[in-house]
Formats: sequence, C-alpha cells, structure tokens
Amino acid sequence: QVQLVESGGGLVQAGGSLRLSCAASGRTFSRNFMAWFRQSPGKEREFVAGISWTGTGTYYADSVKGRFTISRDNAKNTVYLQMNSLKPQDTAVYYCAVRPYGPDFGRSGYDYWGQGTQVTVSS
Repeated sequence: QVQLVESGGGLVQAGGSLRLSCAASGRTFSRNFMAWFRQSPGKEREFVAGISWTGTGTYYADSVKGRFTISRDNAKNTVYLQMNSLKPQDTAVYYCAVRPYGPDFGRSGYDYWGQGTQVTVSS
C-alpha cells in the first residue's frame, strides 16, 4: 500500500507563488514516476506535471510550462511543485499520484493518489 500526503495549498493573489509538497510512504515502488494532477469544479482531472525517478525526465501540461517546476527528493520520498505567476484559472484541487516506471499523462495510469490540496488564485 502507498500513502501520499499533499501540503502547501492555499489562497494567493494572481501573479503570486505557491510550493506544493507530496510525501510518499509505504510501498512506493522502486524507480517510480510521480505526477501532479488538478481538478476544478465541473472539469475532468487533468495532468499538470510529472517527473521520472532520476529527476532527469520532467513533463508539463502546455498550460503551465514556464510557470511551474516539478522536482523530487528521493531521500525524503517527496515530490514538489513550485508554482509561479499563478493565474485564476490555476484554481483547483491539486493531487499527487505515483506509478511504477515510466510516465503516463492520463489519470487511469495511476493507482495511488493523495487526498488533494486546494489552491485558490484570486484576481
């Protein structure tokens, strides 16, 4: 079993920054791929960013490229999402997810999810 706990969400003005964290515990798979998704009311859960085990492979949705940065610290079993230049359309619940091996940009590719953390960007 895998446990994922997100933190760092909150309310921020447009143009501001937030840093999300996701701490993993339990059977987290060797050489896993970790990702952030987000879901706003009435919309599908969408891929935001993902990172390979070594950290050399990073992937971003077009809507966040150049503004968000994903990173990880394997010694701490933690993945981060630095979000800069936030926009009101970034408002959503952000979820952390993990899967073995390589990337997958669809939610169906992940068996383990965190409980989510709310990010609200005011205009």
